[in-house]
Amino acid sequence: MTWVALAIVAALILAPLFYAFLRPANPRGRGEADRALFEAQLAELELQRAEGRLDDVAFRAATVEVQRRLLAAPAPESFRAPPRPSALVLAALVLVPVAGVGAYIWRGTPEMPSATLEIRQAMGAQEDELLNRLRERLATQDPNTEIGRQGFILLGNAERNRGRWTEAAAAWERAQAIRFDVGLAGDLAEVKIEVGDTDQARRWIERGLAVDPGDPRLRFLAGLSEARAGRNEVARATWTALLAEAPANAPWRDIVEQRLRALP
Repeated sequence: MTWVALAIVAALILAPLFYAFLRPANPRGRGEADRALFEAQLAELELQRAEGRLDDVAFRAATVEVQRRLLAAPAPESFRAPPRPSALVLAALVLVPVAGVGAYIWRGTPEMPSATLEIRQAMGAQEDELLNRLRERLATQDPNTEIGRQGFILLGNAERNRGRWTEAAAAWERAQAIRFDVGLAGDLAEVKIEVGDTDQARRWIERGLAVDPGDPRLRFLAGLSEARAGRNEVARATWTALLAEAPANAPWRDIVEQRLRALP
């Protein structure tokens, strides 16, 4: 029954494509489109006069102008119907999904059940064990070396991925104490904002901007921290200045503009 249901769903998905390919062609030219537009304009003028928005003099003048353009419009062109799609295209619409399902049945494992709670708990325990090993190794390393710094960054990334913001920030702060990095300062600011510690977030933002004053991510986070702290006017000014100096094609412009519109 599962495969029957999948076949029905696939047929429903492909039906619009078959209709688009097989429906009778009805080509339209520029002249026909112009006439349809002018007729709609005449109907709109009739409606405006009926509603009292146009007096008789204005109605007649507008109607004469629309009629003049209607008469000047080119006559509808005669078109030859485009050729039907080839049998190869139509066959591909059927064969491609059928081949995909067949390959999945042959090489896939559709009967595989989803991971049980016990499996997920075991995977979580394995991740905890790996993190504990990483912590133990960092405890035996010289904390002032680049190897130790990379270890703390890795630990912070793992903690953040598990949603443990405070632990992630603590690991990244150890890495920053070895060697400061602007990108990591932005990561720290994000997690500090996430836990509501906007004062610490601003501290990391200010340190990062002291090194790279034009960093757009840090400037965006500066506005975000002000907004989270309730200082909406400061946030608005920060984001407005960022947009004013940003390139027109900056990929993050939409995000900043959305945040600006969402400010009360």
